[in-house]
Amino acid sequence: MYWGIVNVCLLAFFLYGLLAPASDIKQAFLPGTTTHGHYQIELDCNACHRPVAKGKKHSAKNVMQNACIDCHGDQLKAARDTHPASKFNDPTNADRLKILDARNCLTCHQEHVPDRTLVMGLTVPTDYCWHCHQDVGDSRPSHVGMAFDSCATSGCHNYHDNRAIYEKFLEDHYGEPDHHSMQILPLTSSMVKRLARYQNEEGQETDDGEARKPLSLADADAPQSLLGDEQRLTDWATTAHAQAGVNCSHCHQVGSEGQKAAIWQDAVALETCQQCHQQAANSFLKGKHGMKLASGLPAMTPAQARLPVHQGAAHQQLSCNACHQGHRFDRQYAAVDACLKCHADSHSTAYLDSPHAQLWAAEISGQGQVGSGVSCASCHLPRLADGKEVWVNHDQNSNLRPNESMAREVCLHCHSLEYSLSSLAETDSVPSCFANPPSARVESVQMAHDWFVEKEQQRRRRRKGSQ
Repeated sequence: MYWGIVNVCLLAFFLYGLLAPASDIKQAFLPGTTTHGHYQIELDCNACHRPVAKGKKHSAKNVMQNACIDCHGDQLKAARDTHPASKFNDPTNADRLKILDARNCLTCHQEHVPDRTLVMGLTVPTDYCWHCHQDVGDSRPSHVGMAFDSCATSGCHNYHDNRAIYEKFLEDHYGEPDHHSMQILPLTSSMVKRLARYQNEEGQETDDGEARKPLSLADADAPQSLLGDEQRLTDWATTAHAQAGVNCSHCHQVGSEGQKAAIWQDAVALETCQQCHQQAANSFLKGKHGMKLASGLPAMTPAQARLPVHQGAAHQQLSCNACHQGHRFDRQYAAVDACLKCHADSHSTAYLDSPHAQLWAAEISGQGQVGSGVSCASCHLPRLADGKEVWVNHDQNSNLRPNESMAREVCLHCHSLEYSLSSLAETDSVPSCFANPPSARVESVQMAHDWFVEKEQQRRRRRKGSQ
């Protein structure tokens, strides 16, 4: 009788873990280690798998293709995917499907198979390019004799994202000096003006862009019991929030349809920040810092990371306030100190001794021009143009895989394309936080230039022969 009760309890325990939306008990049912890209959401099985009938197990057969597209579709579109599914749906390429069914993400990217998982979650042999492009030497003599698995060498080719390494782009940046004479990052748009556009006094969207009346200490509408904290109020009064007319209740008493909630909330949820900081919040949810929140799971903590972290920050939940601490929302602190508070890997710890850090120190001390400093955020939270405005992309993983995409979004503001690609390709540069110039140069920029020169010479010969 006793053992029967124990068995029933154990069965109920595991059935709950299997059927519950997301729970730590599901760890026991994982068929293998997940990749660096997905391990944070591995307990939310239904994020990738179709729900299964009671008593059935998830398998590779019920992984949803649209689950990949839902998360990565926008990124592929932004990258101008070099190998979209539409290319392989073209009947003229039907024969290539026998080699690689590139219409399906799972052909190249499978989960729970750590014994054959390579960089960027690739689960096919690295010679996959060769099977379709083995005759490339016929049209590109420069490629004759290259190794069959060298196509994806850094600075040469990527399967999806070639924005920084396609031939015309390489040619356009040929011959540039390693360091530009003007090394300035794009300046972000005024936060006061951005906040003013989102809400008017009634909490409704406004298109006129007119700021509400700036607020002072005397205007704070926090409960009387909180008004005695002068430091907190002073911090708030000096921020863009106060200058744009955003009062305490706008964040701590958020209700529906622009109305104040009856209950004061000490903790401000990401959804509240998202109402005004839409681009920052939405991109945060796509990155490693926020992807658990996007899946409905508890916030990520450094203790769960697969990178070295400082133990003192191990249990810090990653939300907006983890970096933008209230009520100052200090962007300088968020740009470096907030990162180094958690990250303890060699790349991060080497930053303070790097030339980039010297430029950052000069800018914040007033000795350097605004925009000339290079913080952690300068590279990992790139500043992107959206029409007339410049905003900060909070998806810190967006330009890391492949890392050549960082060249176009970040490095080219200060360096040549050849210098940038060479630095990103050098294995010792990343751990040292680019402390030294690259010791060798990638050949792709020169090869692209030589190709265009040869094509121009051929055109001239044809024109001369026709005369």
